[in-house]
Amino acid sequence: MKTFPGAVALQQRVLPNYRAPFFDTLAQRCEGGLSLLAGQPRPNESIATTEQLQVATYRPTQNLHFFTGPFYLCWQRGLLDWLEETDAAALIVEANPRYLSTQQAINWMHTRGRPVIGWGLGAPPLQGPLAAIRQRRRVHFLSQLDAIIAYSERGAEQYRALGMPTDKIFVAHNAVAPPPQHVQPERPNTISDKATVLFVGRLQTRKRLDLLFQACAQLPEEIQPDLHIVGDGPARQEFEELAKTIYPKAKFLGAKHGEALDEFFKAADLFVLPGTGGLAVQQAMSHALPVIVAEGDGTQNDLVRPENGWLVPPGNVASLSQSLQDALSDIPRLRKMGAASYRITREEINIEAMAATFVAVLLQVTNL
Repeated sequence: MKTFPGAVALQQRVLPNYRAPFFDTLAQRCEGGLSLLAGQPRPNESIATTEQLQVATYRPTQNLHFFTGPFYLCWQRGLLDWLEETDAAALIVEANPRYLSTQQAINWMHTRGRPVIGWGLGAPPLQGPLAAIRQRRRVHFLSQLDAIIAYSERGAEQYRALGMPTDKIFVAHNAVAPPPQHVQPERPNTISDKATVLFVGRLQTRKRLDLLFQACAQLPEEIQPDLHIVGDGPARQEFEELAKTIYPKAKFLGAKHGEALDEFFKAADLFVLPGTGGLAVQQAMSHALPVIVAEGDGTQNDLVRPENGWLVPPGNVASLSQSLQDALSDIPRLRKMGAASYRITREEINIEAMAATFVAVLLQVTNL
């Protein structure tokens, strides 16, 4: 396992709960330590944050938020003081030109001959007012980075399309879970009664469970599954009322965590994410479940492949229903796809592999 011999500073606008394990994993590989600076989200953002890191050092800052929508800007106080205190050999920043204070940080590091690595989802085409001006700002910002780490292959291609040199672009597949420590669950090649389809996540409108209810209802009666909904949230009552009308086989089981949640993964035959978000996809895959996932930001394309699942167009009930029918009509094939899911999370897409890519990029840009 390679390590980075120096200290690393890492800037984030906010520190989501789900990122903490990755930052601690990366900190374990930074011999000089890793200091992370982050602030708080806007009040209307549904982001569960934390200030608890086990290995990395957390430095809180105040985020000043300006405007909304395509004109949103953020300034983080104390960024330069933090850099002076950490005296890091390299800085990793969110590759987002909307965070105005980041420009100061880049200048500070470069004045001292130290590299700055960007980390981002990608650079999809901009729409709306002043798109051309915003695009120029984006290109200028990216041109100042010594390297950029994309969440996905699609994100890397978007950075290349903006003219960033290929040798400065790297991919660390977006991961939120370690490699599975448990053995691969074994499931029989036949199902005695009904298959079990599982959804796990916060119950928000954007999760589009309404589509899942409709898609299940359109299936032939003999393969209509038991549908288990694990989670809670502001749209729970709305979804429960819809399910009574559209698909009464749906069972709402509330929020589950730890071993209790693991039991639902083990008991399921297929995992479905019909809307956006979905940190539980990798967790489902680590329990040898094939997955059906709505296409989104490109990270799903690396995670979900023909060998382990189905990507469906967002909002398309017909495609979702057809994928469910394909999945539930051939159980032996479904089991093989589940085994592929387990292999992907064990060998390719996990926070250990993600941290290894970050270390490799740090070593390259610093020549340490």
